[in-house]
Amino acid sequence: MSCLQVLATGPLATVQDLGRPGLAGIGVGSSGAADGGAFRLANRLVGNDEGAAAIEVTFGGLEVRATRDLTAAVTGAPCPVTVDGRGAAVNSVLRIPAGAVVRVGMPDRGLRSYLAVRGGISVEPVLGSRATDVLAGLGPEPLSPGAELPVGPPPQRFPQVDLAPVAACEDGEITLRVAFGPRHDWFTEDALTALVGSSYEVTPESNRVGMRLSGPALERCRTDELPSEGMVAGALQVPPSARPTLFLADHPVTGGYPVIAVVVAADLDKAAQARPGQRIRFRR
Repeated sequence: MSCLQVLATGPLATVQDLGRPGLAGIGVGSSGAADGGAFRLANRLVGNDEGAAAIEVTFGGLEVRATRDLTAAVTGAPCPVTVDGRGAAVNSVLRIPAGAVVRVGMPDRGLRSYLAVRGGISVEPVLGSRATDVLAGLGPEPLSPGAELPVGPPPQRFPQVDLAPVAACEDGEITLRVAFGPRHDWFTEDALTALVGSSYEVTPESNRVGMRLSGPALERCRTDELPSEGMVAGALQVPPSARPTLFLADHPVTGGYPVIAVVVAADLDKAAQARPGQRIRFRR
């Protein structure tokens, strides 16, 4: 069987698809690609169904070798890409000859890049998905050197374009739209004003589960305990530190700290590309 041999992974590389939606009732989160738009684009470029499994690369460093001729694409955070040492373009269709090594370097902006191959990564699905959920421990293990990833049979349709002109990730302050609630009434008016009137910095304590933010404290007007309730991607949960945590793809299914606001679904891809040290501003 044809495959990709993993030579290096960088800080984190995982297999992802569109996740496991609809299973929260049994305690299973959706997971899936953190930047769904970039993930879908990579699959469209190589002629796959949008949900075919691909590799999510966090902050570059991935090296893989093809065991047969493959067609691939790299999207998401713009990064240097080489095929056997020769430069290649992101957001384009790449021809990978058998034995060639593909290297995905560190992006100059953004955080997560996606490597899709025609036919998709064909690891064994778990609960209907091939996605790695780093919080729940579901799906394949995060990639490590020496791993071999099977590639599925190519789809019947062929790539329709050679290059997709898409806007690059933002490298300055990112604006994310939010809706207040469901527990904004647990916070003071000053806290609500601070949330949308100040900027917050992404801290290094961030991963696929969520990102901890540094900035003005969001003080409560209630001190009683909140029973655990359901969580969604984009929820801004405020723990006792009074600094918000923005939940991402591998967020917990429930949580016991109040959620002051939720980032709208259309802005979650931007949130997934925010890197430590970058600033975020929330707009109601």
